[in-house]
Amino acid sequence: MNNSKLTASELMELENKYGAHNYHPLPVVLDRGEGVFVWDVDGKKYYDFLSAYSAVNQGHCHPKIINTLMEQAQKLTLTSRAFYNSQLGLYEEFVTQYFGYEKVLPMNTGAEAVETAIKLCRKWSYEKKGLAENSAQIIVCENNFHGRTTTIVSFSVDPDACNHYGPFTPGFIIIPFNNADALEKVLKENQHIAGFMVEPIQGEAGAYVPDDGYLKKCYDLCHQYNVLFIADEVQTGIGRTGKLLACDYEHVHPDILILGKALSGGVYPVSAVLSDNEIMEVFQPGQHGSTFGGNPMAAAVAISALEVIRDEKLAEKAFVLGEMFRKEMNGLCKTSKIASFVRGKGLLNALVINNEGHKNLAWDICLKLLENGLLAKPTHTNIIRFAPPLVITEKQLFECVDIIKNTIIEFE
Repeated sequence: MNNSKLTASELMELENKYGAHNYHPLPVVLDRGEGVFVWDVDGKKYYDFLSAYSAVNQGHCHPKIINTLMEQAQKLTLTSRAFYNSQLGLYEEFVTQYFGYEKVLPMNTGAEAVETAIKLCRKWSYEKKGLAENSAQIIVCENNFHGRTTTIVSFSVDPDACNHYGPFTPGFIIIPFNNADALEKVLKENQHIAGFMVEPIQGEAGAYVPDDGYLKKCYDLCHQYNVLFIADEVQTGIGRTGKLLACDYEHVHPDILILGKALSGGVYPVSAVLSDNEIMEVFQPGQHGSTFGGNPMAAAVAISALEVIRDEKLAEKAFVLGEMFRKEMNGLCKTSKIASFVRGKGLLNALVINNEGHKNLAWDICLKLLENGLLAKPTHTNIIRFAPPLVITEKQLFECVDIIKNTIIEFE
């Protein structure tokens, strides 16, 4: 079927008819993207303030990344790991030096990387720490979002994520986020803890930023009790929060670092688990793998994507523009009845909406934002996440601030 002849409503109906209904998209059909902008099938232009959940930090279709993709796609795309390929070693050297680790295990999606980190942590705990087989437990936080696999939703508290997917995988202890005392209590009382896995900022929970010092205290506690500190920076990493990693704000170097999303600039599924030799060496041939993980196209693309972050100083840019954005949103919240407060770091921010009088207010605001030329999506009913590509300019950011303010005023 030639989609150039189909209307937006016809294309949405195709998805509705033939696709599983596991998403509730905004009613817009996107056809093209460049930098901070996307265009729908009718040619209307929008600011993208979701960035594919922070996968497109480098902007849509960044020419350097796309050129790398095209060049490698015409040369060699997949070998499996049954053989060496000419790109993987170069990428492994580049990414480990870039983030300061000795080893990387390449995967494809964020959820696969989280699963890999769980396996790595457990295996280390049996072979290095000396826990009894099948006794290892990993501590996680309430309102986490680490992916959608059966194991990962086993430690979710979100009913939509976990209801009717049991029986669940055991071996996880859930504690409150932003509460180092709760972590210390479990570590004191339980001798079977292998690791603590945390998002430095909880993205899906609505850019929930913990108190200053929380990550460092948790990191120090983990080392005190010989427990691995695992940072899921799939959404918060690669410059999004104003530092290369959100953990960098507290000078925390995770024992296991999980990356994905913007690791490819949003053009190809690439994820990674980084650690040092003493931990990573527990994996021996045949004990973990992926047909596509570490493929030459992914390796080449990831190098280019990380070079863009570095060369265009996108983390530094996100820091400065994020401060400006929150200052403007704080000003809005002081005078607004429905914009309660803003939180975030860098260009990962969330506006909390007072929806007491209208449960779907955040959704309706996002529909009006769409009408006004800006794409954002609500999370947890009353929170609107704002996360534009990091290539956005100051002028563009303030144009978007005006759109947001004027849209909110329409609902006052």
